[in-house]
Amino acid sequence: MNNMTIQIPHQLFINGEFVDAEGGKTYKTINPTDGQVHWTQIPFPLSIYLHYIFLIVCMFVFSRLADLMEQHQEELATIESIDSGAVYTLALKTHIGMSVQTFRYFAGWCDKIQGCTIPINQARPNRNLTFTKKEPIGVCAIVIPWNYPLMMLAWKTAACLAAGNTVVLKPAQVTPLTALKFAELTALAKFPKGVVNILPGSGSLVGQRLSDHPDVRKLGFTGSTEIGKQIMKSCAVSNVKKVSLELGGKSPLIIFNDCDLDKAVRMGMSSVFFNKGENCIAAGRLFIEESIHDTFVERVVNEIKKMKIGDPLDRSTDHGPQNHKAHLDKLVEYCEKGVKERANLVFGGKQVNRPGFFFEPTVFTDVQDHMYIAIEESFGPIMIISKFSNGLRANATEYGLASGVFTRDISKALYVSEKLQAGTVFINTYNKTDVAAPFGGFKQSGFGKDLGQEALNEYLKIKCVTVEY
Repeated sequence: MNNMTIQIPHQLFINGEFVDAEGGKTYKTINPTDGQVHWTQIPFPLSIYLHYIFLIVCMFVFSRLADLMEQHQEELATIESIDSGAVYTLALKTHIGMSVQTFRYFAGWCDKIQGCTIPINQARPNRNLTFTKKEPIGVCAIVIPWNYPLMMLAWKTAACLAAGNTVVLKPAQVTPLTALKFAELTALAKFPKGVVNILPGSGSLVGQRLSDHPDVRKLGFTGSTEIGKQIMKSCAVSNVKKVSLELGGKSPLIIFNDCDLDKAVRMGMSSVFFNKGENCIAAGRLFIEESIHDTFVERVVNEIKKMKIGDPLDRSTDHGPQNHKAHLDKLVEYCEKGVKERANLVFGGKQVNRPGFFFEPTVFTDVQDHMYIAIEESFGPIMIISKFSNGLRANATEYGLASGVFTRDISKALYVSEKLQAGTVFINTYNKTDVAAPFGGFKQSGFGKDLGQEALNEYLKIKCVTVEY
């Protein structure tokens, strides 16, 4: 459909070279659009040996990599679409576009990492100088999810490398292809051998080995809260690795009756259906003020009926397939639980009758606080709506990744934003992340930051030096 021949590496990338897995073991990857096996098989590593070069990668190499990613953006977007099911237009703009922006942004930080001098008073009358140095941690492991394969790689890897570390990255088992293409581009950009290493495979094997490995001193993870807890435990037991975790979410979106309703409907749909709901900050629950509830629901359903579900490479497609079969099955089960608990299924709720892993955009209303679908994340295109007249329950969740407020009253918006227990608050917008703005959650959504200057601190250690003279 893209009239393009694409070339994808299909080996492990270790110490600057593509190599087969030990024993030659491989596994198959699936195209979610038709459910068929891809034309290539991915090596499955059985063990991990770490041998790395430790050095600082300068901004010129970063910029060269960003240029190469931009030159190959259409190829990368095509690979992302056939591997993850992302609609091509979204993959080009967001999955790939923001990845390029991330490397350009952190290229600017490579030569600006610095400590500070500190006046100390406890040692008088002697003369003293105290200063801090920010140093690379060393070998860092990064484990990323399947919803934004290249963008999640970029968010973590760019900060990690800009801080002067080497990285061993495990892409999601079901979406390894853009990570391997990225490895090829790092070689073309003349990254020193051993600075970037890519190991596809299962989390239970590769991810666990990285968590346990004594030479790894930092692990950055994005994924489920359940797996994040396991990783945190393994990192503590092995060698007390530094850890940053971006985990699950059930982000509340509060829509007051004094909002711009046209914008609230448009952005409310985007908050749920963006990237077919496979979005860590997706609005997991919408709280709609009672007086506009029925109108909001009616308008959302009318807009859903206009959405085109189809091949993600088709430029007119609005909604592509879910990432993989197991996830599709979980969405079906999720909706069945909602119906069983007597939530009102207004639209959708089932698999689309066509080949591939397609699921209908779905809307539930009359969702009560005790219901499963009010508490648990779907990670799919399922809008969960509750009405309110006074009082809010937006913080009644163990998650705290993101949140949103729609109102024309800026005082009300700022007051609510202060009360929301979430790492990100959107006011009269949603999904507006930026490479310069820190991103990360509270509570069981994890800790640590991606993006912005704050992300560098996740991959640095601070040394304090005191001199008496």
